[in-house]
Amino acid sequence: MTEDLHIHTGSKVEQYEFILQQIIALIDGEEDLTANLANIAAALKQQFNWWWVGFYLVKKNELVLGPFQGPVACTRIKKGRGVCGSSWASSATIIVADVEKFPGHIACSSYSKSEIVVPLIKDGIVLGVLDVDSEHYDYFDETDKYHLQKLVSLIPL
Repeated sequence: MTEDLHIHTGSKVEQYEFILQQIIALIDGEEDLTANLANIAAALKQQFNWWWVGFYLVKKNELVLGPFQGPVACTRIKKGRGVCGSSWASSATIIVADVEKFPGHIACSSYSKSEIVVPLIKDGIVLGVLDVDSEHYDYFDETDKYHLQKLVSLIPL
């Protein structure tokens, strides 16, 4: 495991490829899920400087706030509610260009303008979601979707 993080300034793809290798090194050999999710959230926040990045984990039939980086957040989210709950319900990644236009959006922060949510799936069951918010409209795209899905597939759940 490495505790040093190096920030890469290049294309978005280059940044993802660079940070992904560092995240793999961070979680290599670590079995504790909380520790891994905390380091992943910190690494992504440091690399991309997103408004908010973190995880919600399924506990007793709702999403409960897990490790994150950014301002305080909603603590619990029902299945099917907001972007996170919708991602959980559909088992699919959701990209939202303007969160105010998403039906049932949960406004944890008025600064959040766009969002991407990627489900954490093991054996066909959603165990949680990776949630990333930006203070800019239409910020996330298929490049983010591809690389964040790749990242969550590497998390030992």
